[in-house]
Amino acid sequence: MTPPTLRAVLFDAYGTLFDVHSVALMAEQLFAGQGQALSQRWRDKQIEYSRLCSMSGQYQPFWELTRAALRHACLSLRLTLTAAGEERLMNEYRHLSAFPENREVLQQLQARGIRAGILSNGDPGMLQVAVQSAGLAPWLDPVLSVHETRRYKTDPAAYALGPAALGLPAREILFVVSSNAWDALGATWHGYTTLWVNRQGQPREQLGPPPHHEASSLRGVLALFPDTVS
Repeated sequence: MTPPTLRAVLFDAYGTLFDVHSVALMAEQLFAGQGQALSQRWRDKQIEYSRLCSMSGQYQPFWELTRAALRHACLSLRLTLTAAGEERLMNEYRHLSAFPENREVLQQLQARGIRAGILSNGDPGMLQVAVQSAGLAPWLDPVLSVHETRRYKTDPAAYALGPAALGLPAREILFVVSSNAWDALGATWHGYTTLWVNRQGQPREQLGPPPHHEASSLRGVLALFPDTVS
């Protein structure tokens, strides 16, 4: 098949634009020797809870899932989480660090006339704070949250937000994910052209089609667009 003409980009937020494991530093300050383990268990349980809620039809906002996942991760590691410690970690999650190449990539996309936005599991308020805190707001529009669908990715209703907002068929939108290869698979199944930013050299999913493109950093996005204003 002839490759589609790509006209816009949608980024996953958590793990792709924002480093979900940047919370490990704060976790290490609170729980010496356990920061990385806590960060990983927190993230794994957060994703598990999002799937559980979608599959059960029992939607809860992503912020609440994130808090519940933190509490479970601490219990599983036998760590005593105080109310003050919980708030410190949740506030850290609200202001996650952005990956260093983000600004350059987004600026280049804008210079090339390519619209770039976000499609994320995050609540609207979470996303607004994260984008503003990282200084990325001038280059991201739209910022789409699955909150209005009450379904988390990989539910088709979540992915359908992108084509509806951009007025484009899914195949003409590059959907970019990083930490979650399963998200790339779900987006591919939905019809998007997909790019998996495989920063850690992880194996591809062994179910379904592979992502259309793979790169080791977000700069791989730029290779898929001509260096001219459309």
